[in-house]
Amino acid sequence: MPAYDSLSADQLQKITTLGALKKSGYQPRSVKTELRDNLIKKLQSGEDVFPGIFGYEETVIPELQRAILAGHHINLLGLRGQAKTRIARLLIGLLDEYVPMVAGSELNDDPLQPLSVFAKNLLAEKGDDTPVSWLPRADRYTEKLATPDVSVADLIGDADPIKAATLKLPYSDERVIHFGLIPRAHRGIFVINELPDLQARIQVSLFNILQEGDIQIRGFKVRLPLDLQFVFTANPEDYTNRGSIVTPLKDRIDAQIITHYPKSIEIGKRITQQEARIKPAQRGMVTLNDIVSDLVEQVAIEARGSEFVDAKSGVSARLTISAFEQVVAGAERRALVNGEKTTYVRVSDFITAVPAVTGKVELVYEGEQEGAGIVAEKLMGKAIRTLFLNYFPDPDKAKKLKGRPSPYKTVQEWFGSGHTVDLLHDLSTTDYRAALDQVPGLRDIVTELHPNEDAEATYFLMEFLLHGLSEYSLISRNRLTAGAQFKDLLSSMFTMPSFGEDDDEDEDDEEEKPQRGRRR
Repeated sequence: MPAYDSLSADQLQKITTLGALKKSGYQPRSVKTELRDNLIKKLQSGEDVFPGIFGYEETVIPELQRAILAGHHINLLGLRGQAKTRIARLLIGLLDEYVPMVAGSELNDDPLQPLSVFAKNLLAEKGDDTPVSWLPRADRYTEKLATPDVSVADLIGDADPIKAATLKLPYSDERVIHFGLIPRAHRGIFVINELPDLQARIQVSLFNILQEGDIQIRGFKVRLPLDLQFVFTANPEDYTNRGSIVTPLKDRIDAQIITHYPKSIEIGKRITQQEARIKPAQRGMVTLNDIVSDLVEQVAIEARGSEFVDAKSGVSARLTISAFEQVVAGAERRALVNGEKTTYVRVSDFITAVPAVTGKVELVYEGEQEGAGIVAEKLMGKAIRTLFLNYFPDPDKAKKLKGRPSPYKTVQEWFGSGHTVDLLHDLSTTDYRAALDQVPGLRDIVTELHPNEDAEATYFLMEFLLHGLSEYSLISRNRLTAGAQFKDLLSSMFTMPSFGEDDDEDEDDEEEKPQRGRRR
């Protein structure tokens, strides 16, 4: 028979007894040794150890690999939405595809290193004829969310009176114990998410498991040298607001690895594109561009630096994922309403994604005073303002050019003469283009700076230009219930508040202009 290490999965499945397992040359390995050996193979072959994790190539991933090579228990510390749980789950890929266990054992007993009374008694009775089964790597991963109601019995175990009565055993017999999640994860990876939320007295029960490998259950003298790789996740906010990791437990966790948010828009876009759940029908109907993707990522960047958002809470990558999904859904809805088979994304689709932002940011007092919706709109406006300079001249500098008129002069003068443009969210493609085409000079600016764009992208940039000019206060953008109205900045000061502010209007004015959508 070939050596155990060279056997295929099918050949392993044919080994059904302890005697056959011994003949194969199988030697027990601890789970940490197993993780280490398999990591070494992947590193030597140049294989991607943590596929789908972007932005951590030079920070978190090398630290994680060093911890695995050192055989350390790990705590992933970082704000919400930083892929901590995802990283923990990817560790499954470093386990062997199958490992042998004593058939029927609830503690995944290694046939050559039995742990439970059940396995020891079965081996003593049947010897080399002891049945062996094969445990797949997916079944060797256990994950538990730390909540205030988690008990020692849940994690470690407790005496089971029903077992004692059924088996007619005294409470002093180990066989009456109902083992918890941790003993049942023997020879695998055990993850506790949000560790600080675990009550301090429950954290204390982990001390000996991490250091000495033994457990205590209601006075039972049970020594179980459990073989486990522990991975914890924690949010630094939890240390101050909800709970903390008790000092002796922190001391027993060998490696604390700090995670972080994407350090560039490009990395953020890769994460969003990978995680966003865009339906095939949506991809066929909606054409996207890089600008709207950049706007979505920029919103998160603006939120992380905003005075209205609690920096300690963080801004999850789920914000950009949800916002991107809503941008696509907004364009899809518009096409469906207008009976169009295809559509091109618009800046207004980006602005309608406000609900994806409001639930993803924790506001400080000033932000609560403003209101979540207003804060979200301000963040989107800042994103537009920031990215505007990547495509058009700086309006602030254009005002100061001596001897040269501002490139935006024609557009400003047209609005200054009393004209307005209403861009409603549900405009058909024809009406949308007609609304933009009525602004003289708008197309000229776009075609001069971006001459190689097709018609769809040109109209998108024309709309983007209007939104950008409003953010730089060259024109005014006012919020309508069904969209936005662009007009002269000076006249807007006497008629209605700017976009993102409360605007009250009497019912008579609403009735006079129904074609522009009701103002809030």
